[in-house]
Amino acid sequence: MIAPRKIRFEAGKRRNENFAFRTYLKCNAEEDKLDEQFQKLHQELFRNYDCSRCRNCCKMYRGSIPKEDLEQDAGVLGLTKEELIEKYLEKSETEDGYETKHVPCDFLDQNGDCRLGSCKPQSCKTFPYTDQPERLYSLLSVLDVIEVCPVAFEIFERLKKEYGWKYQR
Repeated sequence: MIAPRKIRFEAGKRRNENFAFRTYLKCNAEEDKLDEQFQKLHQELFRNYDCSRCRNCCKMYRGSIPKEDLEQDAGVLGLTKEELIEKYLEKSETEDGYETKHVPCDFLDQNGDCRLGSCKPQSCKTFPYTDQPERLYSLLSVLDVIEVCPVAFEIFERLKKEYGWKYQR
């Protein structure tokens, strides 16, 4: 598996290739089969992967907090909802909720843990979304994810092999 610190560079070198493979999948993959392939590879690769040793997702993205989680998250941090918003968050421009003010995520501890613990947002719990249904329709977003997550990168590389796909410039 690729080292987390090298993921952006390696994925960047393959950007055109990955886009071409995405196009190939859009035209040739069967939706249910592709979902099964993603699910199988996701389970296999995450079984022995320690995300706390990487945390590229936390380092490269802002955290996203749904407004219905604010009270609970504030409690975990020993803050009021108002203090949580003032200290760490700003209103999201695209969703009905909030985003952390900074990248890396304001809730990332130096040891790689999330300061919100088990209360971290669902979007964080399910990242990189490679076990979610309907991957065929979200392959463009997968291209972004493989530039951040070593496991998602590996899934895409293995799919190329499963399909016997070769990049032709």
